[in-house]
Amino acid sequence: MEPMKPLAPMEPMQPMQPMKPMTPMTPMTPMTPIEAWWPKNLGEPDSAGSQNDLRYAYFASAHRLAVQRDGKTAVYDTADHQIGGVAQQQSGRDGDATFTSQHGNVSLKDLKQA
Repeated sequence: MEPMKPLAPMEPMQPMQPMKPMTPMTPMTPMTPIEAWWPKNLGEPDSAGSQNDLRYAYFASAHRLAVQRDGKTAVYDTADHQIGGVAQQQSGRDGDATFTSQHGNVSLKDLKQA
């Protein structure tokens, strides 16, 4: 076995460079507003979305749900339902769409047209 050789002398550590200031963030560009396809008298929806061939917009204070399918818009009275989104949507008749509410799922066929 060979005896250990001495290590070469180490260079002293260099001091850290000072931190550079952060560059400011660029402002966000405004979002393109959603084109209103629902009746204008309802104002801005509290939530809106789409699934497959169906679009919806929910107006909580007016208790209204606007639904568009195949270019035709219908408005429904949501009564005490607070619509949270589309639970499921199947092709076929207008009553096939189901929405989530605080009471569980609610079908369009269970809501009255306004």
